Amino acid sequence: MDIQEEIPLSLSAESRSAASGPDTGLRLLAVHAHPDDESSKGAAVMASYAAAGAEVMVATCTGGERGSVLNEAVADEAHALRDLPGLRRLEMANAAAELGIQHRWIGFTDSGLPEGDPLPELPAGSFAVAPLERAAAPLVRLVREFKPHVILSYDEKGGYPHPDHIMAHKVTVEAFNAAGSPDAYPGLGEPWEPAKLYYDRAFNPHRFRALHFALEEAGLQSPYAERIAAWSESDAEGHQATPGGHQTTTQIDCGDYFEHRDRALLAHRTQVAPGSFFFAVSADMQRRVWPWEDYTLIESKVKTQLPENDFFVGIR
Repeated sequence: MDIQEEIPLSLSAESRSAASGPDTGLRLLAVHAHPDDESSKGAAVMASYAAAGAEVMVATCTGGERGSVLNEAVADEAHALRDLPGLRRLEMANAAAELGIQHRWIGFTDSGLPEGDPLPELPAGSFAVAPLERAAAPLVRLVREFKPHVILSYDEKGGYPHPDHIMAHKVTVEAFNAAGSPDAYPGLGEPWEPAKLYYDRAFNPHRFRALHFALEEAGLQSPYAERIAAWSESDAEGHQATPGGHQTTTQIDCGDYFEHRDRALLAHRTQVAPGSFFFAVSADMQRRVWPWEDYTLIESKVKTQLPENDFFVGIR
């Protein structure tokens, strides 16, 4: 299903909707590890489909309990000091409202990001150390209840190697494959078989390069310079270090919803500061340079043709 290079697609979000009809009756489920992940990965796509009439739900696997306050302006606020997990739940509700989506907590405990050499063991009872069947069971139940046609998740590396992101990938693949089987996970609802599974490419190097060079051409400082340099370095055999092993198959034009994405990010006040790198490129510049969000189609049980510009090709 891979394509060999990034192919910018020509249909806008409006023309996609006009060509395919309204999205009423279609359902999209995105699985994320922590609150705020949904706003930094695929938020504009979700807002665009929700605005077109699709039912869009985010499933958040953990509450981000072991996260830290990353926005210094919030660090001394009483609520952040007293109950950071509770505050993050309120932030998630505000982000979901901004995107126009439904939300469900899966209910596991954040594993934290281990640091040190050697790395410490992950906390007992946390999401990333749960047996796969136990970790996937709530998501299987949700898939059978919500009945998504399309599921979005991270790749095998979790997008980046946080243990909760990697486990989110594992439980999503398990739920995608098992939810339609009457013999799997008995007692968790009537079987439902999703039609398509995608991995998001929030860290698509082609996108970062395009934005980096656009900033430089405009005489602006790029926050991506170190990342681009690392990707450009070759080892002794000439191999370049580029992230992920998947190519983009599907680009969704969602530029009209970049402001919704930015406001959803800012709703996560404890995690995202207004001056962070997320906002280094204006929405207008992004619309000119890279108005898409990028995905890889991993499995499809319906007929489709690559490249795509719509998750629901073959389903409508």
